[in-house]
Amino acid sequence: MGYCFTDLTTACHNDWRAYIEHDFVRQLGSATLPEASFRHYLKQDYLFLIHFARAYALAAYKSPTLADLRQAHEGLKAIVDVELGLHVGFCQAWGISEQELEALPEARATLAYTRYVLDTGNRGDLLDLHVALAPCLVGYGEIANWLNAQPSTLRGTQNPFDAWIAMYEGEEFQAAMQSELEWLNTRLADVTPARFAELAKIFRDATRLEIDFWQMGLALIDQDLTA
Repeated sequence: MGYCFTDLTTACHNDWRAYIEHDFVRQLGSATLPEASFRHYLKQDYLFLIHFARAYALAAYKSPTLADLRQAHEGLKAIVDVELGLHVGFCQAWGISEQELEALPEARATLAYTRYVLDTGNRGDLLDLHVALAPCLVGYGEIANWLNAQPSTLRGTQNPFDAWIAMYEGEEFQAAMQSELEWLNTRLADVTPARFAELAKIFRDATRLEIDFWQMGLALIDQDLTA
């Protein structure tokens, strides 16, 4: 009997729930998150997206099949040609200029997570890289769905962060999440117990680094005080 993505989340259940249900997420849903925390997160997330694009370029290099290469190419195009532009526009709506984004220093949490993903991909194979990225690509979709299931979550004009939730609950992102889950489930079905243990460690480490990314925003860690 093979493995699937839920086996990864089960293997690090406490960390996964701490990530999905982090105070940053809860406060974002209840509209109690300080706006300074959200702005700090948005700025660092711009830097993360750039490294996310680099990870897709690495995925293209690591792709053993034409189908994998096409998937990596589409992911890279989506980030560079679409998502980064949307993120810049979203930041501008929050009073953050493109010039400010380009001059940003990386917070330690941004450095730690993005370099971990790239290092994992460099050292390992395509599955290692996808597992390291899964807490972001799959996790954000799950977070949006979890928020919508909470009675404390406010939507619409009651919540200044509603557009963020809408982005990740949207059809396009949810479809990308499902596509990634299908890819992961197909590959995980064939791994040995020893290989799964290696992948579970990667997933656990990446999830813990995602928790640090939320905490960075919540606590304004490494905030650029001149901004």
